[in-house]
Amino acid sequence: MADTVTDAVTDAAANLKLNAAPADKADNAPKLQFDEETQKWYSKGELKKILAKRAKKAANKDKPSSTGAEAPPKKPAKTEDTPLDPEAMFKQGFLNEVYNERPVKPVMTRFPPEPNGFLHIGHSKAIAVNFGFAKYHGGHCILRFDDTNPEAEEEIYFTAIEDMVRWLGFEPYKITYSSDNFSKLYEMAEKLITLEKAYVCHCDDEEIKLQRGGEKGSSPRYRCKHAEQTVEHNLREFQRMKDGAYRPREAFLRMKQDITSGNPQNWDLAAYRVLDKAHHRTGDEWKIYPTYDFTHCLCDSFEGITHSLCTTEFYLSRESYEWLNGQLVEWQPIQREYGRLSISGGILSKRKLKELVEKKIVRGWDDPRLFTLIGVKRRGVPPGAILEFVNELGVTTTNSIIQASRFEQTIRRYLERTVPRLMLVLDPVPVIIEDAGELDGTEIDVPFSTKNTEMGSHKIKFTKTIYIDRSDFREVDSKDYFRLAPGKTVGLLYAPFPIKATSLTKDEATGQITEIRAVFDRETKKPKTYIQWVGTDGRNAEVRLYNSLFLSDNPASAEGGYLNDINPESEVVYPNALIESGIEEVKRRAPWPEAAGEDKLGKGGPESVRFQGLRVAYFALDSDSTDDKIILNRIVSLKEDVKKAN
Repeated sequence: MADTVTDAVTDAAANLKLNAAPADKADNAPKLQFDEETQKWYSKGELKKILAKRAKKAANKDKPSSTGAEAPPKKPAKTEDTPLDPEAMFKQGFLNEVYNERPVKPVMTRFPPEPNGFLHIGHSKAIAVNFGFAKYHGGHCILRFDDTNPEAEEEIYFTAIEDMVRWLGFEPYKITYSSDNFSKLYEMAEKLITLEKAYVCHCDDEEIKLQRGGEKGSSPRYRCKHAEQTVEHNLREFQRMKDGAYRPREAFLRMKQDITSGNPQNWDLAAYRVLDKAHHRTGDEWKIYPTYDFTHCLCDSFEGITHSLCTTEFYLSRESYEWLNGQLVEWQPIQREYGRLSISGGILSKRKLKELVEKKIVRGWDDPRLFTLIGVKRRGVPPGAILEFVNELGVTTTNSIIQASRFEQTIRRYLERTVPRLMLVLDPVPVIIEDAGELDGTEIDVPFSTKNTEMGSHKIKFTKTIYIDRSDFREVDSKDYFRLAPGKTVGLLYAPFPIKATSLTKDEATGQITEIRAVFDRETKKPKTYIQWVGTDGRNAEVRLYNSLFLSDNPASAEGGYLNDINPESEVVYPNALIESGIEEVKRRAPWPEAAGEDKLGKGGPESVRFQGLRVAYFALDSDSTDDKIILNRIVSLKEDVKKAN
């Protein structure tokens, strides 16, 4: 019964224009572009006009004045390395306006997930908004599990949700459960009945649908006949529901609201339903369970919530939220709604994610190609980068469908200034430097970052035999190719001299090059290109390069369904890669960076071992790694369009 009510509300909400782009219309959503100067999003056409005006204005400023006076100095431009003020979204815009509606101290908010699945990237915004808003205003945020549906809840989800909140760097003021209030909520329901604002209904789904206007509002709405029952009758029937006299869908308690209202959230919503399933915390004590619409607002009041912040799909629910609290409780929180966050090219539906997992299309719920938070975490995305992304987008009432490339660009900028550099070779081929002589085995001191000296340095060995990436050697040279080729010189990063290739050996069966011989080129002072390399003290590694799991930006609308949209190149594995020995020092000093929920040495899983593979990409250690085997995941590429210069 409750499902019927919920579906009707969802259908009605979808037809209202709430300044929100529906998640299932991603192909029709405007492709917004971010303007660094104004820190705002614009359509491609709008941004083009703005940039043109800005360029014209700048050109006029650069013209010498007719008086010969010197032009005033220009303000320094915002650099890519300068992160936005982490509290910006609370100081201005929507969230600042919400606080000004009720400028109370202390602020009390809550993050109230249903423990029926793993959190996804959209939840990171809800976590950042609720915890961050309370913290900024000197208050607290409660982690409340909305555990009123035992049919869908599992212990693994409770643990995973709490882990993700802490990983993002937030400490719940306390952890509560809606089930803590089952007795109190039952008393509230009885009180609502005595106020003649609730009744026990026995209608089936079809009858309920007709009461609510039929298919797409094709017939007049009317109130259920059970609404005329006496208070005494309703109290007896509600008690019988509690005692187990009815099976699921045979009876439920409905709120007596306003069936004539234009808002479907006022059409006598379900308050309690019968469920034949033991609860993970209360066992078989209860046969009836309160609905979200009955539970959420009352628990907000019980816990003294000042600002109930939720996403815009609950906009219509604000009216029923305020109505129910006004009937039953003294403390009145305010509910305000902000836009959801979605990323194009991904699936967030629990049902579809489960299908991907069960059909083994992905490695599990934590597969790095998924936009579950545990998947994003395993991929190696730092929690601080996610918070920076949410802050950059800001908070408005508009739902955001952001291009995955925009998310990756924020991650890339964050990693650029926070992680060390190491040399990594994906597809190694040996190079024997014939005149290495006394340099064989010498140690070279290598900085972890040329931009941040505070990261320190580490030592690696230069050996007579080194390994370069197969893509950095070409058997037939050309003018536009600047890496290694027969008779050609190329620089080796951090090495004392560049090398010149002299000969090569090939596998006769496959034609693949198996060995390159070279000598030092001591005459060339500055070669045109430097390539990475790994000496014989390097470590073997399996490297997994992850791309988008789907071929299109909106896999849900793909022809034949989202399972027909799977990208066959979403995971590319290099099983025999080599990583320089500095990886051991990076592992010892992880997390990189020390931020958010990874703020102390050793506080972080394998994914907190992050680095930039020079000239390759950003990587993190995968949870499949062991003491004997290094497995690396690509977090993001070095540039949005990865095209190595020849």
